[in-house]
Amino acid sequence: MHPVVEATARVVDSAPVGRRYHRLLLDAPELSAASRPGQFFHLLCRDGAGNGPYLRRPMSIWRCGPGRQLGFLLHVKGRGTAALAALRVGERLSLLGPLGQGFRLEPGWRRILIVVRGVGLATLAPLTEAAAAQGIAVQAVLSAQAPEDLMAAEFAGDSGAAITAVFDSDGSSAVPAVEAFLRARFEGADRPDAVFTCGSNRLFLLLQRLAAEYGIPGQIALEQQMGCGLGMCFCCVRQIRAPDGTVQNLRVCAEGPVFDLQAALAW
Repeated sequence: MHPVVEATARVVDSAPVGRRYHRLLLDAPELSAASRPGQFFHLLCRDGAGNGPYLRRPMSIWRCGPGRQLGFLLHVKGRGTAALAALRVGERLSLLGPLGQGFRLEPGWRRILIVVRGVGLATLAPLTEAAAAQGIAVQAVLSAQAPEDLMAAEFAGDSGAAITAVFDSDGSSAVPAVEAFLRARFEGADRPDAVFTCGSNRLFLLLQRLAAEYGIPGQIALEQQMGCGLGMCFCCVRQIRAPDGTVQNLRVCAEGPVFDLQAALAW
C-alpha cells in the first residue's frame, strides 16, 4: 500500500451538483494514482479566515487513478462540508491519506452488482471504472429521494455501467420493490459474481440477506464518524463478525471502511 502522507493540493474544480451535493477536484496526480476505490482522505476544512472546525473530515474518494485528478463528492450539511464547498479554484487544501482498506475485485469475475443510495455513490463510483478496466460489467441500483437527486453521470463516469434508478417519490425504492428486482437478477442469466453496497442501512440488510440466500459474495463500505482517521482514537469502532462467528470491535478507518458483506452488523 502507498504510505499515508499529509499534503496540500490545488483545487482545479469546485462546483455544486444537484440540490445538496458539491464536487471537488484536486491536482494531486501522485496521490490519485496511489489511491484505491473504497479508500478515503482526511480533509482539513478551515474557513477562509483559518478558523475551525479543527477536526478533519473523512471523505470517500470519488475519482482516482493514474492520469486522473483526485476527486471528492460532498453532501453539504454542516460547518465542515460547507467550508469545503466554499473552496475556489486555485486555493489549496490540506489532505491526509490515502487511508483505509479498499474494495477487492477477484480474477475471473465477469459482472458485479452495486446497490447504493445518496452520496454513498461517491464511495462506489471509482469501483465502476476499476471494474470496467478489468473487463468486468457493472450493473447498479441507484436509490434517491427523487429524480433531481440522482447523480447517475457522477456515479458511472466512463465505465458504461448499466443503471437502474429507484426513488422514494414513486415508491420504487421501497424494500419489497428492490427485493423483487434483485431476485430477478440473482436468478437470471446475468447473475452477478459479487455485490457491493454503501449508503443505506435498509438496503444493506436486504442485500446481505439475499446474497447469503443465493451464495453470492459481497463487500460493504461502512460510514462512520471519525476523529483521527489513523486508528489511534478508536472513535469509529464498529462490531464485525469474525469467520469463527465471534464479534470483534474493529476500526472503520483502519480495518475498514470496506468489510465483507456478511461480517458487517447493522447499526
